[in-house]
Amino acid sequence: MRITKFGHACIRLEHDAATVVVDPGMFTDPAALTGADAVLITHEHVDHFEEAGLRAALEADPALRVWTNSAVAAQLDGLAQRVTVVGEGDAFEVGGIGVSVHGEWHAVIHPDIPLVKNVGFLFDGRIFHPGDALTVPPHTVETLLLPVAGPWTKVSELIDYVREAGPRQAVPVHDAVLSPLGLAVHSRLLGPGGPGTGAELTALGDGESLDLG
Repeated sequence: MRITKFGHACIRLEHDAATVVVDPGMFTDPAALTGADAVLITHEHVDHFEEAGLRAALEADPALRVWTNSAVAAQLDGLAQRVTVVGEGDAFEVGGIGVSVHGEWHAVIHPDIPLVKNVGFLFDGRIFHPGDALTVPPHTVETLLLPVAGPWTKVSELIDYVREAGPRQAVPVHDAVLSPLGLAVHSRLLGPGGPGTGAELTALGDGESLDLG
């Protein structure tokens, strides 16, 4: 199984003949969707869901399918037969990759800002993408895709989240809002230079891949 980072929160996951893309938003190179079998979207914010780009990909590839929550699905009118609504506790399969769904809500940005729905995706019980939430997967996973920077994140909470989730490794995502210096500071605090999370921090640059065996 291989994961490739395609900017900000977007991950392309490949296993055998199946390719799944998670959260191709406004910061994502459209090439991330080339040859994909499925697109999974955690929530409606534009850095995770860019409607025009997704519609273009669906038009270009009649076999492409989408799994997402009800709020995103409602914006993809006219595509109901190609979009499956999922929520907490659901499970499905894409080309032999088992996917289970966990979580319900986006993390709180501010009490005055309404919450939006957010779902996390667990792949083959090994790799978890929580979207914009600190949802703890149902069991210890090999790889946690860790959202490290946004208007709702706090480093101390991220450290405690990784400790609670207990993955073998954490791969930073959701980092487009950080300068190179900011990313270095976050990486130090979440890695060996910080108080410790119990997980190895494995950083990927845009376009870089990680083979998980």
